[in-house]
Amino acid sequence: MSLDVSPDLLRKAQQGEVDDAAFVECVRESLPYAWEMISGLVARLQVDGGEFADNLTPPPDEAARGQLLRVLASDAMRGALERYFGMKLAFQNCHRVAVFPTSESDTYRRFVTAREQILNQSPELRDC
Repeated sequence: MSLDVSPDLLRKAQQGEVDDAAFVECVRESLPYAWEMISGLVARLQVDGGEFADNLTPPPDEAARGQLLRVLASDAMRGALERYFGMKLAFQNCHRVAVFPTSESDTYRRFVTAREQILNQSPELRDC
């Protein structure tokens, strides 16, 4: 299961739409490693500036890796976090998360190409 959904949030979803704030809070509570990774990258980009901020450190364990995979593979979760942080999220391998101020930059467009995905591969990451 990807998220720990409270009975109250489940009830709201059964009755109609769930607002982003409630959904983002559910993601934050359910996937703390992924939340810390992404919010830390956003803060780093805001403080340091630049075209993007990314993580190159593998997760400490499979549970953390699973959190990153779940949050970034879900259109709903990824979209809610992008709206919440006002950033575009990108993902390579099992841990290279990046945040960009916009998807309009050449740097973002280059980051998400097949070429960059291939260049970011290494034998030690094959089964991550």
